[in-house]
Amino acid sequence: MLKIKDARRVFFQGMPDEKVALDGLSLTLARGDFAIVIGSNGAGKSTMMNAVSGALMLDQGSIHINGADVTAMPVHARARHVARVFQDPMKGTAASMTIAENMLLAEMRQNPARLRRGLTRARRETYREHLSYLGLGLEDRLDTPVSLLSGGQRQSLSLVMAVSGEPDILLLDEHTAALDPRTADLVLNATLRAVTALKLTTMMVTHNMAHALEYGNRIIMLDAGKVLLELSGEEKARATVPDLIGHFSVKSDRMLLGA
Repeated sequence: MLKIKDARRVFFQGMPDEKVALDGLSLTLARGDFAIVIGSNGAGKSTMMNAVSGALMLDQGSIHINGADVTAMPVHARARHVARVFQDPMKGTAASMTIAENMLLAEMRQNPARLRRGLTRARRETYREHLSYLGLGLEDRLDTPVSLLSGGQRQSLSLVMAVSGEPDILLLDEHTAALDPRTADLVLNATLRAVTALKLTTMMVTHNMAHALEYGNRIIMLDAGKVLLELSGEEKARATVPDLIGHFSVKSDRMLLGA
């Protein structure tokens, strides 16, 4: 489903502050994999996510999604294959538009060839159904401007928008890090339900080691732009938070403990 091969990306190449962000990184996800991506700050997590989404082009290497080579495909073209939820709740939605209009925008982005009339009654009913799974009452507020929603509500809406088109790849880039614990749990539970129900191939970046152990079927640890560690099956089930932290090159990061 997702194959990253020999990915390399260097920032400020040839300059004194040259930074190798991806250093020959190779990674394969099978259909339906829910991979939790961890690593110290600067390990290459965000660069990898940007490369998969098309927001950043590789210097070398290739990316294949569902058998298609998307290495040179720009982010707007890759949107049919890849959906992403960012850390910042303000980033994934259009504040001046209503909930329904944002849902329609997501549909246009993922399926432009299928777009016909705008906010039809059938579409609104579909949006209500999708939003009802959150348990936040957003299905009854379709005409509410997104600017009036809380950060948690906006992030929950971003999640629904991302999964509604059943993308080939779902990228979750620390998507609960900016939320309070209660709201973060709500969004994580909604994430798990969506990923499980739709069998989405997913990569979720987190600094919370407890979440890394609790969610997903694989753990992938990056370090210096490479895959340092992969855990799945019994190995993942037996792993503990101290086990994971022991692999980090930077062990002073309090976020590793979910603090």
